[in-house]
Amino acid sequence: MLPEIGHFSLILSLFFAAALSIVPILGYVKKHKVLMAYSVPLTHVTSILVLLSFIVLAYSFVTDDFSILYVSQHSNSLLPTPFKFSAVWGGHEGSLLLWVLILCGWASSVAYKGKTLPQDIRALVLATLGLVTTGFLSFLLFTSSPFIRLLPDTPVEGADLNPLLQDIGLIIHPPMLYMGYVGFSVAFAFAIAALISGNLNSSWARWARPWTSVSWAFLTLGIGLGSWWAYYELGWGGWWFWDPVENASFMPWLAGTALIHSLAVTEKRGVFKSWTVLLAIFTFSLSLLGTFLVRSGVLTSVHAFAADPTRGVFILALLFLFVGGSLILYAMRAADVKSEVSFGVTGREAGLLLNNIVLVTLALTVLIGTLSPLIYKALDIATISVGAPYFNFVFSLIGLPLMIIMAVGPLLRWNRTKLDTLIKQLLLPLVLAAVLTGITLIWQKFEWITLVSLFVAYWVLLLTLIDWMAKLGSSSSEWWAKARKLPRNYYGMLIAHLGMAVSLVGILFVSVQSQEEMVRMSQNDSVTLSGYEFVFKGVSKVQGPNYVSDMATISIFEEGRQIATLYPEKRIYKARTQMMTEASIDAGLFRDLYISLGEQLEGDTWGLRVHVKPFVRWIWLGGILMTFGGLLSALDKRYRKVAGARI
Repeated sequence: MLPEIGHFSLILSLFFAAALSIVPILGYVKKHKVLMAYSVPLTHVTSILVLLSFIVLAYSFVTDDFSILYVSQHSNSLLPTPFKFSAVWGGHEGSLLLWVLILCGWASSVAYKGKTLPQDIRALVLATLGLVTTGFLSFLLFTSSPFIRLLPDTPVEGADLNPLLQDIGLIIHPPMLYMGYVGFSVAFAFAIAALISGNLNSSWARWARPWTSVSWAFLTLGIGLGSWWAYYELGWGGWWFWDPVENASFMPWLAGTALIHSLAVTEKRGVFKSWTVLLAIFTFSLSLLGTFLVRSGVLTSVHAFAADPTRGVFILALLFLFVGGSLILYAMRAADVKSEVSFGVTGREAGLLLNNIVLVTLALTVLIGTLSPLIYKALDIATISVGAPYFNFVFSLIGLPLMIIMAVGPLLRWNRTKLDTLIKQLLLPLVLAAVLTGITLIWQKFEWITLVSLFVAYWVLLLTLIDWMAKLGSSSSEWWAKARKLPRNYYGMLIAHLGMAVSLVGILFVSVQSQEEMVRMSQNDSVTLSGYEFVFKGVSKVQGPNYVSDMATISIFEEGRQIATLYPEKRIYKARTQMMTEASIDAGLFRDLYISLGEQLEGDTWGLRVHVKPFVRWIWLGGILMTFGGLLSALDKRYRKVAGARI
């Protein structure tokens, strides 16, 4: 009975979402305040119904209701309870339900927090979100229902969750990633509201900016968590593979980063209005494209959920509907938008414009590299592969100018900056960065591109610190008072830029200094790598809740002193008889010692993969800093003072 309630709740939510996409628009057209006011309760009712459906599905997983096809395919009675819950989004249907639930959550947040918005604008924004919700609820109900029953042939046991997904990474990574993906729909909705109203001044940018910052922060965190999950779970020791589905999350991140900066200029100076609207559409379009790539079956990936052409056609139709419709509306309205504010080539506006161009170029480069093999295959021209060498070369070539712009940009003044003043500000950090790079060279030799990248990273760190110190003034007694007066948006920018530099340092060091060795080891054999001695103590059998494991014991010594013991595993999961590698890691701020267990060779001899990875944690530390910076920016006080403002 409960699954039927969950299914019926989804059907009802589709009707309410459809009403949400129609009624407020009618109210706007007719200037009928009551109809526009209905946008808020319609939003909340839709969200409650979708939440009820999600709770029913989660309860079905936790109680092992294998009469539901989706539960029987992705769960098992021996599966630990936390993984039973996360298994709700461990497959296509449930993950899509989570996608819709998060979309409804964003819409309800706008309905609740948007009390200070003009009624017509809030109605238009919620109607747009209602239209998107209607599209994805239709996709869910007509092609991907998670409540299909197997009655009366209910299986006694489920097929189990994919062993790759039986990890805390599944619990936290997809929800954070979806929060970012779906959150960009709010910026998209504000852009559509601005286009429909026909007036695109700075007000809409001020309203959209905090929502965009929060979405970007969640997407940053989601990508970082996915990288961390792949690093410790897959057993190969890498943190990024340029997998097409990884790229699908990276593209909206790049476009979203450009959007955040463009919104800042539109809000502050009233320029780039039509460009900012186009960026909002472009960013959400890339989020939808990522959804299409994951769920259409056109990609074969550890991340891909579905391989059903019907689903692919449906999501492609939604993509054309939302993107095509918004671009038509943009073409009709954007020509009337003119920026009346001029600026010089040395102004902050010019720096942010250049920043936007570089970020969008990077996003398009990733898009081309990701889609080219699919296009070639679809046209039956050839089979090509675009991998790490292409992406690494492009990002080395274009990424460095981006870092330089990021370092110099905050020092520029609006409209124009005196060159002699700018040069003075840049000189000291430039010298200090050169000194730090020279000191680093004494410790480790690098290739020239790595050396330049490291120099730029040092430069960004120093410029960020010096810019902050300059704003505090020369009197140390006033530092605390002045520090408190600086806006949260400034601190958010500062921390996000620091996070980018920290991540770059981590990427550089782990890329050029990592050491790895494949070894054959028997009991009490040892191998030395980068000053660490790894002693193999043997392998023992371990019984897990739903698997059997071969667990190795490796003692690690540094200068004769034992510093850690690691336990890498080779697991066989009972339900699927699938083997998984579980790496073991001794983590540290400046290095990771990483071991994965390979195959048993003969007797008590095993293959092992031993890594020493310097500064790898800095990659994710930088991601955490960027996430915190994005959230802090969204909490700036001025975003609460929009009452009475109108587009």
